[in-house]
Amino acid sequence: MAQLKKYTSRILREYLSSRPGETKLGEHITFLKPDEQVKDAEAPYVLLGVPEDIGVRANFGKIGTAAAWNETLSSFLNIQENQFISGKEFLLLGEIDCSREMEVASNLEPTDPNYFIKMGELVEEIDRALRLVVREVVAAGKRPIVVGGGHNNAYGMLTGTSDALHQGINVLNIDAHTDLRRLEHRHSGNGFSYAISEGAVRSYGVFGLHQNYTPQYIFDQMAGSSERQFVLFEELSDLNRFTAFLEMLDEIGTNSFGLEIDCDVIAGFPSSALSPTGFTLNAVREMVRAAAQKEHCKYLHLCEAIPTPQYPVGKALSYLISDFVKASNSK
Repeated sequence: MAQLKKYTSRILREYLSSRPGETKLGEHITFLKPDEQVKDAEAPYVLLGVPEDIGVRANFGKIGTAAAWNETLSSFLNIQENQFISGKEFLLLGEIDCSREMEVASNLEPTDPNYFIKMGELVEEIDRALRLVVREVVAAGKRPIVVGGGHNNAYGMLTGTSDALHQGINVLNIDAHTDLRRLEHRHSGNGFSYAISEGAVRSYGVFGLHQNYTPQYIFDQMAGSSERQFVLFEELSDLNRFTAFLEMLDEIGTNSFGLEIDCDVIAGFPSSALSPTGFTLNAVREMVRAAAQKEHCKYLHLCEAIPTPQYPVGKALSYLISDFVKASNSK
């Protein structure tokens, strides 16, 4: 079963590039000491990776999201530490060890009549592990920042946070898709559906939804609930986009909420559902900064990214992480 793989400072050897006269975040980032618990750490932000693409495969998506975590670490740990951000603010907790599940998934034959059911069972194993870790982090009063894998991991983020707070939470999903697909085998397209069905979610809002890739039954489902709302990408312009976002944020942000960023909402961003149209990265950065300033924002989840040689995915996600923390500290 998937479980937490805790990091130690030895991992810095793989990623950190020091230069004389400069200080990188990785040089001061913190790790759990032996037998130390998350609640004992001083850092308010907890970094965690989920290197998997099983949920994406189970949803007919493009593989490669498993690589986003390592790519992000390589960039993030080498950000300059300066007056705007400090490595001491971060606990680099580790990753959900999905290696066994990934190996099993790679050996499953798509021609197997039970292929998707078996893939869903592997997703559920990751669900359980992530839920436990997120619950511990949020219960400790810290903000988890989770990178990598498919949007199936929203389930673990939401249920873990809900468990820690002993109540259902709101969620603001900046996404081209709703991920409210039917309660079938677990996959990257129904993480919110399952979390909602279990009472982990109170109010759900999706911002930037694309008309062309949303089934009618999902529009009908959202129209039938006062706790579901969406803003279509096609209804936005450069002039009204941020105002519309703030309106949804103000409503969702009145109670504890999670911030979900599916990278397919960014035009041209390598992801499991790459799109030629969408928000710019700078626009999403602006949204992240606004959401982070809300006191009720409990976590940041970045998912669906697929590193490629042509696009600096790790650097882009590192900008979103640093934006989130800088804005949180400025509120």
